Amino acid sequence: MAPFAELVRVAHAEPLLRRLRPWTGMRELHFSRCTEMDYTWGVPYIGTLRDGRYYVEGPHRSSPRIAETDSAQAAVSMVVDRLPPGCGPAFAGNATELAAHENAQSRR
Repeated sequence: MAPFAELVRVAHAEPLLRRLRPWTGMRELHFSRCTEMDYTWGVPYIGTLRDGRYYVEGPHRSSPRIAETDSAQAAVSMVVDRLPPGCGPAFAGNATELAAHENAQSRR
């Protein structure tokens, strides 16, 4: 199986990641805490390398690379281990609406 397809299969099998909104770009699999664009960047993401290996970075583009691995399962586990507390299910809306919702909740 191609590395990216394997990554998607393994990530989909993880219940905690199924609670989030997956999105892709640049041979990377990202996970958003909201369902609509603009997506959130609070969760590390996984990319594929040309040699068929995987890397985990994030949660932001400016964050350092967390690790590289030969295993899609290991990469997914690294993301799950770094999920923010209380992550999921994905909020129905965009990142701005999610932030406003969370601010309103914290004031209660």
